Amino acid sequence: MVLSSCVSSVEADVSVSVMEGDSVTLLSGIKKNQEDRIRWYCNDTRIAQINGDPSKTCTDVQCNEGTERFRDRLKLDHQTGSLTIRNITTNDSGFYQLKIFSSNSISEKTFSLSVRGVSAAERDKMKRKSVKEGESVTLDPGVIKQRNHVMTWYFNDTLIAEITGDPNKTCTDFHCPERFRDRLKLDRQTGSLTIRNIRITDSGLYELTISSNNRRRRRRSISSVKSFDVTVINSGLSLGVVAGLSVIVLLLVTAAVALGVIFYRCRSSRDGHETVPQEQD
Repeated sequence: MVLSSCVSSVEADVSVSVMEGDSVTLLSGIKKNQEDRIRWYCNDTRIAQINGDPSKTCTDVQCNEGTERFRDRLKLDHQTGSLTIRNITTNDSGFYQLKIFSSNSISEKTFSLSVRGVSAAERDKMKRKSVKEGESVTLDPGVIKQRNHVMTWYFNDTLIAEITGDPNKTCTDFHCPERFRDRLKLDRQTGSLTIRNIRITDSGLYELTISSNNRRRRRRSISSVKSFDVTVINSGLSLGVVAGLSVIVLLLVTAAVALGVIFYRCRSSRDGHETVPQEQD
């Protein structure tokens, strides 16, 4: 892929590959001091910064008037200086540079970001899941897990499953919170998550965070985030509705029986009256 948007001849410290429409976080790898200044660049254009003065924090449009490429899609972490790009597009592919200005030093870190394009239909199919209550659904991130990948699943910001390089550290709700106890299954090859016997209360936003470590170069790679919007459809009538309908049916049957009895008595009374013999003169 030609990285034409944020081009640099410098070899990147971290290489990142994500799918169009995902979110990606470029990790600074530091804990920011209050006096540190953080600046992010794309093709020598400043796109985000954090100064000691919170009022001077900016992202894209605020940093450069008239530069609206990332409008409303950038988010800065004030604790670390890490930069998140949401709803990423193929035009966001390229090289990004982080500069950290401390009291007595300047450090830099570069990221090579490639974005794989997908059709809108494919993206919508991958991200929106509709399933009937009681069935199973599999959330497939569409990747092959690498040895150094850490894949973490969240449901509405709550950790529910995780795969690390250490099999002993894999968890599926049993070791994480117990909301999905015995109903989750992880594929260690792809990181896909299967939810069995799904419930109405399982509807919501599921997010997969993928991060990795480069031990040889001692560098921490970014985290890519894949989101899935799951809707669970009621597969039948609730117990309350069934009970209510049962009462209605019972009342209707009772009413029908009562009407039948009344009709029978009226008919019998009429027939008896008609068969009374007339007195002869």
